[in-house]
Amino acid sequence: MDEDLRERVAEAAEADALFNALKHDSDAQVGAIMGPLMGENPEFREHGDEIPGVIAPVVERVNDLSTAEKRERLDEIAPERIEELDAEEETDEQALPDLPNVEDYDEVRMRVAPNPNGPWHIGHARMAAVVGSYKDRYDGYFVCRFDDTDPETKRPDLDAYDEILDAIEYLGFTPNRVLKASDRLETYYGYARDLIDLGGAYTCSCPGEAFSELKNDGEACPHREKDPETVHEEFDAMVDGEYDPGEMVLRVKTDIEHKNPALRDWVAFRLIDTPHPREEAAEYRCWPMLDFQSGIDDHLTGITHIIRGIDLQDSAKRQGFVYDYFDWEYPEVVHWGHVQVEAYDVPMSTSTIKERIEAGDLDGWDDPRAPTIASLRLRGIRGEAIVDAMAELGTSTSNVDLAMSAVYATNRELIDDDADRAFFVRDGVEMDLSGGPERGQPPVHPDHEERGKRTIPVGGAVLVEDDDLPPEGERVWLKGYGCVRRTGEAAFEHTDDDIDVVREGDVDVIHWVPATTSVPARLRTTDGDVTGHVEPGLLGYEEEEMVQFVRIGFARLDAVPEASDPMDVGEDDELVAYFAHP
Repeated sequence: MDEDLRERVAEAAEADALFNALKHDSDAQVGAIMGPLMGENPEFREHGDEIPGVIAPVVERVNDLSTAEKRERLDEIAPERIEELDAEEETDEQALPDLPNVEDYDEVRMRVAPNPNGPWHIGHARMAAVVGSYKDRYDGYFVCRFDDTDPETKRPDLDAYDEILDAIEYLGFTPNRVLKASDRLETYYGYARDLIDLGGAYTCSCPGEAFSELKNDGEACPHREKDPETVHEEFDAMVDGEYDPGEMVLRVKTDIEHKNPALRDWVAFRLIDTPHPREEAAEYRCWPMLDFQSGIDDHLTGITHIIRGIDLQDSAKRQGFVYDYFDWEYPEVVHWGHVQVEAYDVPMSTSTIKERIEAGDLDGWDDPRAPTIASLRLRGIRGEAIVDAMAELGTSTSNVDLAMSAVYATNRELIDDDADRAFFVRDGVEMDLSGGPERGQPPVHPDHEERGKRTIPVGGAVLVEDDDLPPEGERVWLKGYGCVRRTGEAAFEHTDDDIDVVREGDVDVIHWVPATTSVPARLRTTDGDVTGHVEPGLLGYEEEEMVQFVRIGFARLDAVPEASDPMDVGEDDELVAYFAHP
């Protein structure tokens, strides 16, 4: 290999080594850069045996540089590689893909369109999390539109409107505009009348089965060619409630021979006698179908990008016929698969959760056993943790599984630093304790010495968990107190062993609470309630504070007895906490 080629190999290797080290935040390796080096420089391949000897000292010099020096050097010799590195880092940080054709719009405008038939379960949070994330990315516009035009089969829950808005706020987003479709009936009627004038809609009194047969055979309904005046008269009669449900509908005229029968002359309006629960909408009987109502609203609110389930592909096609009649441009559409969560025994279904609550199997929407946003919030899960986990799922058309462990991992990072440590002993065994200090002093937080220590009086006896009891004659280390030996069926004796017995692995470390001054407690978990006792110092804490019960996990305090002295706390006046996660 001549000197000129050797220099070119060294120069190329330096750029590859710098890029490799910065990308992986670690030392570059000769083997790792050999492939890219040879692939980008075919003329090097015939000298493959000599290449490692040339690039090894280059890699060594690169590894001696600090991260800042590596970046500065790469920017100097190959600035385009810095741009590549930054692009890769941005992609890594943004699990959500870019929305299609955003450059074609002055502003990205998206919407969530919940049906307010109940509070949100975890799956509902995905749309708000992703739409809100895109709003932040593009500095866009976020509409929350309640699609509440079915007062019968998906009957709205009057409390759900505010509960859903609270859930969106909890996730960290605030809609720019909030709409209720049930407030907009006259708007939909107006566009229906315009569609009739355009020859795009007709009233149909065919029985459902009869029309279905015609549709499946690709044959036109006998009402399809009614004159517009008659259609207007009959539609006005629908609006005035002069027909019974099923007696008359308004259909959008599409292609009666379309290859997909589901798209043939679909229903835009039908009659429902069940009054809407909202007083403002209770008098209406002629209600739009979701595809009509949603399509009109998306246009009127200037929505540029829609995310919807892969099972709703026909919706875009149905609405496309209406958009064509009005000469409107249809928004960009991203279809995704369903999100599934397998960590709960209760299915993610609004109707099923309602049934379980009504049957008394769940205490309410915030029961920790329920897969709901209210439940996660009560357990101390931050909305940010849910948004991050949902964004990581991307927008694949395949069904995806939400691992609650991903939510918990992010939440742990968010709360760990602020969560004081505490002891919770589940259904403890009382053990007399002789000798040793009168109190234990475990740290408030092991990573923050400046926050001091907790003082836990012993009082001659402690409670420990049955599984933690050593055999008679064996030792355990009571955390924050010291080493004790079991000397009898229900007795510990303090020993003089120091912390080295723990470091050497000779004894286990367990948590404990005083037997006489501990506070009765109930820990509400996804598997049911757990009873026990907590250390008395928690009486000074505020409700809603997060703590970490040592060896158990993080929990949110929900109810703290008002007594300042643990001796004044009655057996029925317990501390209640909700388990968040390990």
